[in-house]
Amino acid sequence: MGRQEDSGYVVYENRMTSSYEVGIGPLGSITRDSHFELLFQCRYSGTSVEALVVEVNTVPPPPPVAAPGPLRVELRLANGQCVTKGCAEGDEAYTSYYSDADYPVTKVLREPVYVEVHILERTDPNIVLMLGRCWATSTPSPLSLPQWDLLVDGCPYQDDRYLTTLVPVAGSSGLQFPTHYKRFVVKMFTFVDPASLAPLQETIFIHCSTAVCHPSSGSCEQSCTRKRRDTHVKTISSGQTVVSSGQVNLVK
Repeated sequence: MGRQEDSGYVVYENRMTSSYEVGIGPLGSITRDSHFELLFQCRYSGTSVEALVVEVNTVPPPPPVAAPGPLRVELRLANGQCVTKGCAEGDEAYTSYYSDADYPVTKVLREPVYVEVHILERTDPNIVLMLGRCWATSTPSPLSLPQWDLLVDGCPYQDDRYLTTLVPVAGSSGLQFPTHYKRFVVKMFTFVDPASLAPLQETIFIHCSTAVCHPSSGSCEQSCTRKRRDTHVKTISSGQTVVSSGQVNLVK
């Protein structure tokens, strides 16, 4: 602490410095304390008496750290039932879903199949569900052949005559976390033998590879309008998870 005279004033000044505690372990050392240094100065008239009031404010706690955990994702099919005209591929088509007891679901050729993929058990409004590849098989195994692509890098497979339709999920959809959802519509088809062109097995199963993106690591936008789409490998926060639908049967 220092004291000095300055043109009829008495000046006191002091420096406060905090020390921090270090924990030492066999393979490293850590601290959870921050360094703090404060220089303050008080000036008093040399002919008067003053009262000094000091208020000490606590440092706010650090923001919470979001730790990554296992990604649980569900793929389900909406039944497409809606009450308003022209709502076939909008939010209204996703108001109700097939239950486990409804499978196998039956469809006719070119009938819409309403697909929804969403994150389970997460309440972080910042994370965004990302779709990679979505495809169909004739058996429950996502690795079985034949396969037909529906989405590639989250965008409609361009070599399909009946392009898969992406359904935007906006905040107006009534969902608490709309970024946790992805929706698209597929026109029903059946696999055929490449040689005879005869139907092989009149069932399909839909699969999607999924991942989670956090805006802090970059853009989570998936644009399907540019010829060369942006890649999002750097924004993916965890390994990909594959989810699958129940059985969808073709009826003639």
